[in-house]
Amino acid sequence: MIGAHRRLCQLLAAWRRGPNISRCCRTFSSASSAPDPLEIHKKRLFLWFSHLPKEEKQFGGSFRPETMHVDPLILERRDEERSGLLHSPFQTNGPSSPPMTVEQLFHRTDSWTPDLGLNVLLYGAVGSGKDTVVRKLVLDWCCGTALTQFKLLLPFSCKDLSQLSKAASLRDIVARKFLHLRNHPLLSGNADQAKEVLFLFNGMEKMHLDFGSTELCSDPGEALPAAGVVVNLLRKYLLPEASILVTTRLSALDRIPSKYVSRYAQICGFSDPDHQRAYFSSRLLQRAGTDAPNPEAEILVEQLYLNIQNKGRLATACFLPSYCWLTCATLHFLRFTSAQAPVCTLTGIYTSFLMLNFGGEVLDSKTGISQDHYVSLMLYVVRTLGKLAFDGVTNKRRSFSEKELEQWIGGKTKTDEELRLLAIFQTDVLNFFLEPCVENDKHLSHGLGEDDERWYVFAVPAMQEYLAALYVVLGENKSALELLSKEFSTAIGQASDDVNALFNILSKFIPLRIFAVFNLLKLFPKFFEKISRHNQGRIATTMTTAMFREEDSNNDDVLEQVEQSLLGFHGPAPQTYSKGRPFELYPIFMGGLLHYGNRVLLQQLGCNIQSSTVAQITRTLRKYLVKELSKPLAADEQMDLLVLLYEIQNPRLTAEVLSSIRSICLAQVCMTSLKCFILSSVLSCTNASYCLNKLDLSSCLLNPGLLQMLWPALRHVRQLNLQFNNLGPDSCILLRDLLVEPKASVSSLQLCGNPLQDSGCCSLLEALPENHTLQHLSLVHTGLGDHGAQLLTTRLQQLSGLQELNVAYNNIGDEAAVALVEACRDHPSIHTVHLYLNPLSDAGKKSLYVRGENKKKDQRVRVLASVTEGSNISEEWHPILSVIRENASTWDSKHVKDQLEVFLQDLEWGRQQQPSFWKRLHFRKVERGVREIMQMVEEDALAASKGYTK
Repeated sequence: MIGAHRRLCQLLAAWRRGPNISRCCRTFSSASSAPDPLEIHKKRLFLWFSHLPKEEKQFGGSFRPETMHVDPLILERRDEERSGLLHSPFQTNGPSSPPMTVEQLFHRTDSWTPDLGLNVLLYGAVGSGKDTVVRKLVLDWCCGTALTQFKLLLPFSCKDLSQLSKAASLRDIVARKFLHLRNHPLLSGNADQAKEVLFLFNGMEKMHLDFGSTELCSDPGEALPAAGVVVNLLRKYLLPEASILVTTRLSALDRIPSKYVSRYAQICGFSDPDHQRAYFSSRLLQRAGTDAPNPEAEILVEQLYLNIQNKGRLATACFLPSYCWLTCATLHFLRFTSAQAPVCTLTGIYTSFLMLNFGGEVLDSKTGISQDHYVSLMLYVVRTLGKLAFDGVTNKRRSFSEKELEQWIGGKTKTDEELRLLAIFQTDVLNFFLEPCVENDKHLSHGLGEDDERWYVFAVPAMQEYLAALYVVLGENKSALELLSKEFSTAIGQASDDVNALFNILSKFIPLRIFAVFNLLKLFPKFFEKISRHNQGRIATTMTTAMFREEDSNNDDVLEQVEQSLLGFHGPAPQTYSKGRPFELYPIFMGGLLHYGNRVLLQQLGCNIQSSTVAQITRTLRKYLVKELSKPLAADEQMDLLVLLYEIQNPRLTAEVLSSIRSICLAQVCMTSLKCFILSSVLSCTNASYCLNKLDLSSCLLNPGLLQMLWPALRHVRQLNLQFNNLGPDSCILLRDLLVEPKASVSSLQLCGNPLQDSGCCSLLEALPENHTLQHLSLVHTGLGDHGAQLLTTRLQQLSGLQELNVAYNNIGDEAAVALVEACRDHPSIHTVHLYLNPLSDAGKKSLYVRGENKKKDQRVRVLASVTEGSNISEEWHPILSVIRENASTWDSKHVKDQLEVFLQDLEWGRQQQPSFWKRLHFRKVERGVREIMQMVEEDALAASKGYTK
């Protein structure tokens, strides 16, 4: 297949060059003076069907259709089997027939009439892969690897055919789409040439076929309505030798009488985890068109496969290839976001997902009905399932009984037309969004009895929150007063124009004050506008309330929750929620739906969000966000706030909200490429003068690649905390560039616990001569050693503004420490240097305290080397123990314990030298603090040996 695809690509490239066209045509057929229309047809079909939707470009933009395609399960169905599959296409004990390919569907049997072409009806649920199978079939035929018995393949969209307003013949319909096939002999109807023709009608549910009253016709040149041409082809009056492939949904199966169908076949999606794994691999492993292995992507696919094997909700959803696409798109967004890729949001992925499955869809198509009277399928979903989802989010429920489904989806249905639309919706769409609850929750803990109800959940939990958010933002959750005032205001507003025109004429003859009462008519539209503004303000209030709920303050950030829902939990036991899993994506989706790009897609789906509504919600949202930010927020909540601002994609709103923020703490948030990109994107919305007082990124699993993505954000920070990450010598090059950046204003840089080594220190020190803002530098436990300390000593004078230097726990000996203290003593602004937890001798410590004094300049550098200074307690004992207590759990326990033993020996010796009872009591107090830290280190070491984390 791939080889044929490459040959055809070479052919197309040569064909575009013009002079070589005759030579290229010999690839498929013998040389001729004029190009063969069939060869032109293959080339153009290949170009048309090779075009992928723009949503596929987020996977790298260089994928080929044949590398992404995984064949879904296709089963042949007997006529009596198809009626039992309308309600649940996946509830089968096992395939009643062996799997088939599309090509095998056209293999004849002895029971079929040899002179007539075959009519194959291929049907499946929404999202089962019908369009993908059609695209792959056409491309394979163009490459000569499938359906080679047909010289001509003519694919048509039934949606396009249904929009033809004028009657046209079969030849005209073909020529209208394929001009190069005008008057082709295969379509003339002469002899049996049409046996080599295959018609493909995709989406038959979008046409209304009337087999009872359609005029019969056998002339390919006679003009008929488009539906009449299709009916005559299916009834074999028109080109009876031609074969036909029709695709449709479950609800439209009976539109073609069974006597005109040679074979029924059902697309059943991905029936086993291996198919799903192949699909995941095709999307996630082949990134950017490179063949190089990607270990991270391989681990991701393996985790996803293990979660699928647990046969939970995700495994059931991924029976449909559409949900496999959504899973891959979400994981690609979470793990492989890059600064070079187009901007993508989580809300945008879900909106694109609905656009791919329901774009341009109406609930039913009938002849004689204008486009204005069509019911948008997506809007119907919002008004039914969106209402159900909103009720679940409001009451914190994810499962729904059958009675609740009847109440929310069909409870108010009255007319026959509404019942008919509801039946179509339940057949085609309901099972796409909902599935039976298979988890062992409270409803299924004892199994289902005869009188027990079946419970349903949304196939993907996040879809419930998306539909609930869309239901709210569209304004569908109106109160009775709002609905009444809208209808009354509309009626009065329309009448007031005519009434005012009439009374303007009468006022010339009768005093106007008699008609003053009619001016009240103008008040009703204004009254409705006031209620409408109140409703839009309530949407913003709902968003902020759901965003900052106190019971969710200790949960993981929302992106981490999304990833866990897809990959499961690999490691410690998952967090249990006292009130069920939170709905923290709900406000995120509400904000994302305000983005212009999502509103454009939703408008194409029939869901119109007015710009005036967005403006009102945004104004109110700004006020409430600023109010909430005055309260202290946990690190995960601050990450959620950044995600919300990123999803909204409103630079002005983001800048105004950030103007009230002076500190961002993301400590212990597992930073990924996406989170780093979000942080940089959000801070880039501010003006050049904006500056954060503090950005805490300690214990965030940062590496040089992530640090590079954070570059735009770091320029806005004064105090930068990068402690306990995976920043090596390469990261120091980026930090050096940051320190010499003219627009940067970093005054405090904390790099504790990063393996910088002396080479990284050397790179970092290259920035010292050009930097004039750095005041506090922490290099604790960065692997400097004596060599690094010596480099720091030689460059220290070049950093004129430095005030505090921390090089504790760096294996620095006496000689290097003394030289460093002397350099700090002679520095004009340094007042403190930290040297504790280094292997310093008693003589070395005494020498440090002496060398720290500069008698000529009458100044002294505070040297923090131990909790004692000779026989006295050091004035700096408390800061030393505080730093050790804060970081001991991340340091080498043996080294910290050995240093604490040295502290205890110094304290014991100093206490014995003190004659004063009060001074000895002070020694006891410090000694007790050291022993507490030692006990904490021992407990952490014991827990680590047993495989637990604190």
